[in-house]
Amino acid sequence: MEQLLFLIIFYLLPTLISSIHNSTTGGCAIIRPPRDGGIRYRGLTQEQIRNVQILPEDYEIEYICRGSRIIVGPKVRKCLHNGTWTDMNQLSRCLLVCPRSWMSLENGRVALQPPGQPVEGTALHYSCHAGFLLEGFSISHCTKLGKWDSLKPFCVYDSNYTGKKKLYIGALFPMSGGWPGGQACLPAAQMALDLVNNRTDILPDHELELIYHDSMCDPGEATKLLYDLLYTEPIKIVLMPGCSSVSTLVAEAARMWNLIVFSYGSSSPALSNRQRFPTFFRTHPSATLHNPTRVRLFQKWGWTKIATIQQTTEVFTSTLDDLEERVKEAGIEISVRQSFLTDPAVAVKNLKRQDARIIVGLFYETEARKVFCEVFKEKLYGKKYVWFLIGWYADNWFKIKDPAINCTVENMTEAVEGHVTTEIVMLNPETVRGASNLTSQEFLAQLMSRLGGKNPEETGGFQEAPLAYDAVWALALALNKTVAPLRAKGWTLEDFNYNNKEITAEIYRALNTSSFEGVSGHVVFDAQGSRMAWTLIEQLQGGSYKKIGYYDSTKGNLSWYGNDKWIGLGPPADQTKVIEEFRYLSQKLFVSVSVFAGLGILLGIVCLSFNIYNSSVRYIQNSQPYLNNMTAVGCVLALAAVFPLGIDGLHVHRSQFPVVCQFRLWLLGLGFSLAYGSMFTKIWWVHTVFTKKDEKKEKRKHLEPWKLYVTVAVLLAIDVLSLLIWQIMDPLHITVEKFTKEAPKEDLDVLIQPLLEHCSSEKMNTWLGVVYGYKGLLLLLGIFLAYETKSISTEKINDHRAVGMAIYNVAVLCMITAPVTMILSSQQDASFAFASLAIIFSVYITLVVLFVPKIRRLITRGEWQSEQQDTLKTGSSNNNDEEKSRQLERENRELQKIIQEKEERVTELRNQLAERQALRSRRRPSVQNQNQNHSVPSSQAEPPSYSPATDKRSLPASFSNSSNLYQGEGKLSRNNCHNSRLPLLYK
Repeated sequence: MEQLLFLIIFYLLPTLISSIHNSTTGGCAIIRPPRDGGIRYRGLTQEQIRNVQILPEDYEIEYICRGSRIIVGPKVRKCLHNGTWTDMNQLSRCLLVCPRSWMSLENGRVALQPPGQPVEGTALHYSCHAGFLLEGFSISHCTKLGKWDSLKPFCVYDSNYTGKKKLYIGALFPMSGGWPGGQACLPAAQMALDLVNNRTDILPDHELELIYHDSMCDPGEATKLLYDLLYTEPIKIVLMPGCSSVSTLVAEAARMWNLIVFSYGSSSPALSNRQRFPTFFRTHPSATLHNPTRVRLFQKWGWTKIATIQQTTEVFTSTLDDLEERVKEAGIEISVRQSFLTDPAVAVKNLKRQDARIIVGLFYETEARKVFCEVFKEKLYGKKYVWFLIGWYADNWFKIKDPAINCTVENMTEAVEGHVTTEIVMLNPETVRGASNLTSQEFLAQLMSRLGGKNPEETGGFQEAPLAYDAVWALALALNKTVAPLRAKGWTLEDFNYNNKEITAEIYRALNTSSFEGVSGHVVFDAQGSRMAWTLIEQLQGGSYKKIGYYDSTKGNLSWYGNDKWIGLGPPADQTKVIEEFRYLSQKLFVSVSVFAGLGILLGIVCLSFNIYNSSVRYIQNSQPYLNNMTAVGCVLALAAVFPLGIDGLHVHRSQFPVVCQFRLWLLGLGFSLAYGSMFTKIWWVHTVFTKKDEKKEKRKHLEPWKLYVTVAVLLAIDVLSLLIWQIMDPLHITVEKFTKEAPKEDLDVLIQPLLEHCSSEKMNTWLGVVYGYKGLLLLLGIFLAYETKSISTEKINDHRAVGMAIYNVAVLCMITAPVTMILSSQQDASFAFASLAIIFSVYITLVVLFVPKIRRLITRGEWQSEQQDTLKTGSSNNNDEEKSRQLERENRELQKIIQEKEERVTELRNQLAERQALRSRRRPSVQNQNQNHSVPSSQAEPPSYSPATDKRSLPASFSNSSNLYQGEGKLSRNNCHNSRLPLLYK
């Protein structure tokens, strides 16, 4: 007693003195450190610590101990405003820790008094489980040397014990924290243990006992508790955590101790990873269990396209990944996938912009209010939309006032109307007595009795309580199933330890094959250890949730009530319905153009018949009738191409459309080659004959018709060969062009997809470039030849001027039509009208220009004679006229040469005359001076006079008769040329 009084005075006296001192000076006085320890002064050097006596208010000091000693009592003290340190009524001591190995006892219990660290002054109280006897001291004290004062005892099996052997379950129930589910789940688990232990058909030789702690749903706290469970006797045969975050920690560590982990409140999809959590089971279904129900509903309502929006958290991301795999297997597409962290505004706008209709939302309740406030603003609700949400929100979650949103309750109620929820069934809806011989309603009554009348809505984990109840029953039934296999191997359940993998494997196999009726429904586990359960399907109708069905994922059965209601006539479409509508050519336009084409064909036949019938007439013979016949045939073929140009899917089946494409190509190609090729041959021959030198003209004086026919044949062969190569290497086939979707005038949830059929090939542009390039060059050359020969007249081809005019028209129309039709290819009426009318105009102009003048001349002049009769009448007058014309041309060229020579001579004479006049003007002044100085007579001094008229030596003979070659101004008059040459100039 005296020693204790001395210690009290020793420790309290400095405090009293410092308190009296600090009350007058302010701050706190430095206090002594504990024995075998020291004080860490934060922010002070050693010199400052030796000199300072008072520390300021709010300053903190920290106790530290030497060696392996630990602080018992407050470790940190803070200076208060009254000049005292915090917790001065508690001593801080540095004490040695006794070995912790004394704190565990196999097949027994150890209690530490007082609770805390095993330091000086603490005692351990040992006891053995039923069926075991304690060998050694039942109490051991920790001394100041850090050692226990007695040896560690042990428990031995009592061979005379006839009672039940205990099996221990280490449980972590979150009684507080974010999810206080243990408040209802712990009483439910204890109810199940009482019933199991009273059953004689389940573990008759064993008794289950629950050792539990409050994990507070905190992984950090759970780590400490897990350590205590594993390193404190007795050995636990199974671990039973609660919430997902704690279960993740426990399940990942438990495999190192060969422990089965059985959870009753974990829904994270990540826990379904068998490689990461090989010994994990749970009666709480995974959050992914909603997905089979959702897929089944998608199939029921015929939806193949959905959208998703999720809050960016691990549980929702895992759930969505699983949903993506399931819908892919079912042939359903996730067209839009949006996510958000805190603000869903952008994500909701993207859903609206991408025309999302069937939307799965994965987010917590607070975020759900934010989402549907944005849904209201974007009008992403109504008869066109269906939302799928999680069913564990509060029934009035959308009516709760939330300062984070700026929507009224009326706005929220309007936006959420009609959405569908899926919720795991945690209480069996059927009145069935399962393994515990209780119905779900009887279970609820007994649970309410245990809770002492607490309000279920205020009791954490009340909904999950049936899962905890069934978890204990699943464990008991599985352990009971392992008794016989273990006995066959010479083991018992009480032989389990953390190194015994065989017993763990037997328990795993028993759980994996579990199947029984519980108060939460049928209990069965999938390959990942997750519970397979029923899903409740509800719909918000008129502001309240109505049950519309159940789905049993184990059997794939959908129980449907048929009371689902929709804002529209029924379930909306999963996307805007697109109706394909082919664009066909206007039949009025087709008939009108066909009439003109038919008349043109008739005109071409008339012209062809006329030309064949009058082929013996000289005028017709001089126009090369065979070439004209080819032109007429080509025009008829070109007009015939108008009909397949107007035939589309309205007239022929899709499989026959390539044949129509071939007719278009071949008729138009051959028609152009025959019609234009024959005209081009004529104009080319005229240009070749009449633009060459005279000697070559004489050689080509006689026209050889076979050369013309060969030329046409070559052009035709080139076309045929190119078309054959095209169709063999890259045949034409039908292609469909899609246009921008159009909305109908009616208020229908549909869009019109206009389609247009085309004839095309894989390298269509390349082939068209080759054909257009070749034809274009041919047209340009034809225009050039027609222009060069426009003033030439020849009887061998008397209609070449008409041919040139036809070539002009055909070339211009073709060069305009080709690019325009390519531009207008997407407008079937305009493209057909432009192309067909260009063909018709070209043909009409060609036929009229070539054949109508011949018909008119033969009719008006009556020139129906044969070539022999015409020759007898006219003789060779035409040939003589041609000879005279050529003779005059030669004479004219000779006269032009003579005139040029004379002009050059006149220029030379002008220069000479100018020189002579200059010389004479210089001589006259010198003669006058001599006459004045010497008085010489003028008759002697005057030089000989010079007259151009008398000086005729320098002029040519042809100018000898000119009366006045030089005018007064010294200019030559061209009228003084020899009169004998004038008739020749104008002959």
